[in-house]
Amino acid sequence: MAIDKLALAASAAFVLALAACGQAATTTQTTTQPAAPPLTGDAALIQSAMSAAPAAVAQDATIMTMNADGSMRQLRAGHNGFTCIPDSPATPGPDPMCADTNAMGWVDAWIHHRTPPAGKVGFMYMLAGGTDASNTDPYATAPSSQNHWVQTGPHVMVLNAPSLMQTYPRNVDPDTSKPYVMWAGTPYEHLMIPVR
Repeated sequence: MAIDKLALAASAAFVLALAACGQAATTTQTTTQPAAPPLTGDAALIQSAMSAAPAAVAQDATIMTMNADGSMRQLRAGHNGFTCIPDSPATPGPDPMCADTNAMGWVDAWIHHRTPPAGKVGFMYMLAGGTDASNTDPYATAPSSQNHWVQTGPHVMVLNAPSLMQTYPRNVDPDTSKPYVMWAGTPYEHLMIPVR
C-alpha cells in the first residue's frame, strides 16, 4: 500500500510537471511582428549613405546628398572627417560612398571636370558596391563597344596617389576581383581594392 501511494504521488507530480511545462511553453511563445515600413525621404538617404562604410565610421560621418546639378545638401552633421553620400534615384549617381576630406576634394574635382588637388591622397569606402562603369572613361553613362565596362562589388578606393598605383594592373579590361587601377592615364585614376 505504501508503494501504491508513492507511485500515485509520483504520477501526480509527473502530470503536474507536464502541465506546468505546457503552460510555460504557451506563455513563452512569441508573436510575429509585422515588418517595419521602409524608410523614406531623408531617413532613407541617410540609411543608404551609411551602408557605404563600416558602422564605426558611418555613425560619426557627415551625411550629404547630391542634387541633380552637382550641388550638395547636408542631411546630418558629423565629426570624424568622413562624408557619406547616398545612392539617389534622382541623380545618375553616386552610388553610396564614404570619403575622407581629401577624397571629397577628388570627388568635387571629378564632378566639376577639374584636376584633383595635387599631393592630397584620399581614401573612400564603397562597401555597398558600385554601379557598373567604364574603366576608361570617367564620364561614360552607359556601356559601349569601346569604353570597357566593368562590374564592381564592395570595394575601397585610394585616390590621388600616382606613385602608389605604379605597381598595380592598369589593364582596360581588369580582373575586378583583384586590386587594379581604374581610369588609368586620366587625372582621376585611382586604385580599386575589392573587399569580398
